[in-house]
Amino acid sequence: MRIFVACVLSLGLLPIITLSSFAQDATYRDIAYDDDDPAQRVDVYLAKSDKPTPAMIFIHGGGWRAGSKSNVPRWLKRFVAEGQLSLVSVEYRFTNVKTHPAQVDDCLRAVQFVRHNAAKWNIDPKRLGVTGGSAGGHLSAYVALHDDAAKPDSTDPVERESSRVACAVPFAGPTDWSLLSTIEHRHPAYRQLIGYEPGTPADKMSPELMKDVSPIAFASKDDPPMLQVHGDKDDIVPIEHALRLHEKLQSLGVSSELVVIPGGNHGVAGAGDAVTARATAFVRQHLLSP
Repeated sequence: MRIFVACVLSLGLLPIITLSSFAQDATYRDIAYDDDDPAQRVDVYLAKSDKPTPAMIFIHGGGWRAGSKSNVPRWLKRFVAEGQLSLVSVEYRFTNVKTHPAQVDDCLRAVQFVRHNAAKWNIDPKRLGVTGGSAGGHLSAYVALHDDAAKPDSTDPVERESSRVACAVPFAGPTDWSLLSTIEHRHPAYRQLIGYEPGTPADKMSPELMKDVSPIAFASKDDPPMLQVHGDKDDIVPIEHALRLHEKLQSLGVSSELVVIPGGNHGVAGAGDAVTARATAFVRQHLLSP
């Protein structure tokens, strides 16, 4: 099993690091990918390149009810600044607007929307990756593992596009709601995401909903390479989520890596420079290599 233990100092106080020296503005901001809700927007950061570039699709965290697509990690913006890949940051409906599956539906459509606009944005539609932290880690894993959402006979040209990606890098994302039955999950967002009040016992929630919201339920042998980053002291998303998905993907023969941050808490979801070295190398391998 490919589990890497990263040597990082002081992760108990790991900050969430976003842009500083890579603070270029988005090429396009607040572009609608659907028309059900004002939240369904993307920001597009295009690399300067003479030929089509790969693109990473970033999905922010915030418990599926907060956060902003503006908070893009600097390791992704560095790729853009170097002209190596473009970046699309996704906003989606929060649970105070609509519960699951609204969030995953939005993110799947956002991937289709990027592919639909690939020629216009000088993006290679065959080289799309997805990443995010915490709730964004969950959503990026879900997008990567879910069956293709394409509807070839749809009258909507976006719906005709594939939602499949070439790789995924989830940071500290929950993957398996069945763990709520065996491990304490104090954060209310797990239950709110699927329409339950905080504190609802796991055995009082719909097994079908708990399965449908879990990325692990969609794992199959044709899934793209995935690298997960998770702290072993995470008390918001227990590391068992990452371990269980890693084991499942390995059993299916899918390329899977797990980077464990010793002493790392849920702050690794912020994708700061201290924990992104392997993620950067992974993206170079799966999106930038010929």
